[in-house]
Amino acid sequence: MDDQTLLRYTRQIMLPGVDIEGQMKLGQSRVLIIGMGGLGSPVAMYLAAAGVGQLVISDFDNVELSNLQRQIIHATADIGRPKVDSAVETLRALNPLVTVTPINDVLAGESLLDEVRRADVVVDACDNLATRLAVNKACVKAATPLVSGAAIRLEGQVFIYRPEVPTACYRCLFPSEEEVTDSCAESGVLAPLLGVIGSVQAVEVMKLIIGLGKPLEGILILDAYTMEWRNIRVRRNPRCPTCGTETPVHGHAVDA
Repeated sequence: MDDQTLLRYTRQIMLPGVDIEGQMKLGQSRVLIIGMGGLGSPVAMYLAAAGVGQLVISDFDNVELSNLQRQIIHATADIGRPKVDSAVETLRALNPLVTVTPINDVLAGESLLDEVRRADVVVDACDNLATRLAVNKACVKAATPLVSGAAIRLEGQVFIYRPEVPTACYRCLFPSEEEVTDSCAESGVLAPLLGVIGSVQAVEVMKLIIGLGKPLEGILILDAYTMEWRNIRVRRNPRCPTCGTETPVHGHAVDA
């Protein structure tokens, strides 16, 4: 690690529990981010700035004017461009030491599983339940940690799946594959909320890579109307269709 690299990351390196060793772990890691929208934007930018060595970003949409209120990785001049192309430019300008690999396509099936297997951590920053469940299933099958985020209106949440524990998976919460109809397009969302939730996701990704502190357990929920945080403990469902071994039943969550 040369002097310029040390200077770039010095504020992290000086932290107890990070040091040179932790920074090197970040530099040697590979993170897959699904979605370059409101959540994927802050996640990718903070992980790039922090020195995660390889970022694989996946999105198949183009930048639209309505995205710019919250998807801060894109600019007005990017309208009409693929989101991954816009994001790659931003991330490389932010930190040229990071390798950014764009996937301008829908990751599904074996291609999704292959990318998940290659990643040290997967970030779910998508905006629909079907994709979340597919990503969760791939992470369970590949035994790859998953950091999932969601936000709508003034409400947000972060959930982590850690295979080594093992914790509950995302499907434990949603045993039915019925689509959730609420979306930002229909219900709206306050722009900074995405930044808050995405930043929490980025923190948890870095903690998992470095082995820093205590990873989030259960679901962390933010009610931005009152600025109240709540942590809900989630019990692993032994009958979960994804991570369980018995006949599927409804999962459940209990207040911690």
